[in-house]
Amino acid sequence: MPETSSATRSHDDTPEELESTAAIARDLIRFDTTNYGEGRSNGESEAAAYVSAYLERLGLEPVTFESAPGRASVIARVEGRDRSKPALVLHGHLDVVPADPENWSVDPFGGVIKDGMLWGRGAVDMKDMDAMILGALDDILTAGEKPERDTIVAFFADEENGGVYGAHWLVDNHPELFEGAGEAISEVGGYSTMVGDQRAYLLQTGEKALMWIKLIARGPAAHGSRLVAQNAVTRLAEAVAAIGRLEWPIRLTDTTEQLLAEVARILEVEPTDLGPDGLALATGSASGFIQATLRTTSNPTMLNAGYKHNVIPDRAEAAIDIRTLPGDEDEVLATIRALIGDDIEIVVTHRDVGLENPFSGALVDKVAALISEHDPEAVVLPYLLSGGTDNKALSKLGIRGYGFAPLRLPAELDFPAMFHGVDERVPLDALVFGRAVLRDLLLSY
Repeated sequence: MPETSSATRSHDDTPEELESTAAIARDLIRFDTTNYGEGRSNGESEAAAYVSAYLERLGLEPVTFESAPGRASVIARVEGRDRSKPALVLHGHLDVVPADPENWSVDPFGGVIKDGMLWGRGAVDMKDMDAMILGALDDILTAGEKPERDTIVAFFADEENGGVYGAHWLVDNHPELFEGAGEAISEVGGYSTMVGDQRAYLLQTGEKALMWIKLIARGPAAHGSRLVAQNAVTRLAEAVAAIGRLEWPIRLTDTTEQLLAEVARILEVEPTDLGPDGLALATGSASGFIQATLRTTSNPTMLNAGYKHNVIPDRAEAAIDIRTLPGDEDEVLATIRALIGDDIEIVVTHRDVGLENPFSGALVDKVAALISEHDPEAVVLPYLLSGGTDNKALSKLGIRGYGFAPLRLPAELDFPAMFHGVDERVPLDALVFGRAVLRDLLLSY
């Protein structure tokens, strides 16, 4: 276990008897599983060993797969009471995005407990859900019970890089692991937000498509004092600015139409009174995700050019993160090409499908019933995720993926801002809530 820094210990107000879900999540945060992308990673092997050992203590037989040195995923199958039902995949990922300690008020890998919350990189995305999964299984199996149906528990590597070394690798190389599965449950759904005075839990029924592209501009290399009309950096900067300022039109999918109609109903307004953006903003802290699901987004994220102040480089590159509505990928790419012209090379470094599943059926009904049981005054609403999850990979096997990491959150907490944000944290009581809901879901669905 990585040692906690002295700075972290000085801010740690961990109770003597920390609830076990929070303890698991804290332990996982203390493994620095930073994923820098493009194959550069600290790796997940130590965290995977921790998870595997936990599953073994529950009497399961987990298997660890390494797609590359240190890039480890853990899979276990839990036998259900009714094996005639399609299996359920319950999955999380073990990697996290980078965190700069200089920007944080705590050690991002310290697993700090303070102010009634667990702080650290992964507290939200998504070692909290990993801990809730392990805790729910612990409750069921130590009581001598079984889930209603076979449950395939997976802890994937590399989700923050699109699952190349994790879920996609396993689906492509070991599809037998998921034999008999019909549905999957994972992250970025199930958390609560306030719509007016109404608490609502957002069940993620779909997610936008993903395209990561690289722009490459070329020109003559020259001394920095020269007059160079075709400066690669200038040409790249113009293309990046054009893409970054592009305002994509609103297009509603079935999911976003359903969501906005429900928001209007709760607020007792006509949908046209506020319009799509206004209704999205009315979803409180969740609006940061929801507004982005009404349209394509294209955000420049990285720049790379040059090697000395007085040398004009012959090449400049930029990374653009594009998230399109399902099915719009080719049209969006053509729009970008027309916008920046043929002189800038476009390289698609990673592309993955968009998903949209119905807000209906037995699983959705069960989720709604359980939320009603655990939080009787709340409602469940569908939403489309602006980002992506490992459900994309599982969809290649015909498995329908939903986002349901149930967390009852205080109204003042801007939870979506915690994803990839600074001072990432989750309330301790929300972890207890999520563990209980997941336990009941596995026992009854």
